[in-house]
Amino acid sequence: MAEYRFLRLEVADGVARLVLARPPLNILNIEMMEEVNAALERVQALHEVRVLVIAAEGKAFSAGVAVEDHLGDRVKPMLEAFHRIFHLLRALPCPTVAAVQGAALGGGSELATFCDFVIASETATFGQPEIKVGVFPPIAAVHYPSRIGLARTLQLLLTGEVIGAKEAEQIGLVDRAVPAAQLPAAVEEVLAKLRDKSRAVLALTRRAVLDAAGQPFEAALRAVETLYHAELMATEDAHEGLRAFVEKRAPTWRHR
Repeated sequence: MAEYRFLRLEVADGVARLVLARPPLNILNIEMMEEVNAALERVQALHEVRVLVIAAEGKAFSAGVAVEDHLGDRVKPMLEAFHRIFHLLRALPCPTVAAVQGAALGGGSELATFCDFVIASETATFGQPEIKVGVFPPIAAVHYPSRIGLARTLQLLLTGEVIGAKEAEQIGLVDRAVPAAQLPAAVEEVLAKLRDKSRAVLALTRRAVLDAAGQPFEAALRAVETLYHAELMATEDAHEGLRAFVEKRAPTWRHR
């Protein structure tokens, strides 16, 4: 596995764990974001990976993108490196899980809440304080409305308010908030629900949902029907799962 300066990438039992490792606040500078992108490209190429977990060392998940990288001629490469993270996350052929402790602010909140499952310690905080320094968060502006609705997105982005994990759970920004000591176990509960599924079918199901999002109903359904007929039903696992159900036995996945 490649060596990284600001993160760790570990793969075991079908789970890839990308751990931000620039404590105490895991502030994302351009070099660190380029490492995240390299790690995500690595995960994309590993066919044994069934799920990706993004976690962090230190007292914070991430306090966001380095302010100095917003200045002068660093703005363009900063945005390119940061936004590539989200292009890669969306294109991954596996579900993604964020395990959040401490502060997830600015780009840190965007990174965590872009994941398919967001599990947070009750002591975690979330927010987009960019408005307070005269800018706005592009990823949150695009992604949050589909996650928490337009009105709540506007309230968070226009005020720069920071909210606790329980409130974030109530509005849908977080899927589950648990006591800090229970965070690892709560993440493992999610992983257990994914580990026994076909990797191929997980990938196609995730793709169907993401590709349909935002499209008009008729166009979305046509696209998903095509995916179902042309790709899902071409997998060995779709046929194995259906046969296993009829034969009243557990399926034996081939992950293809």
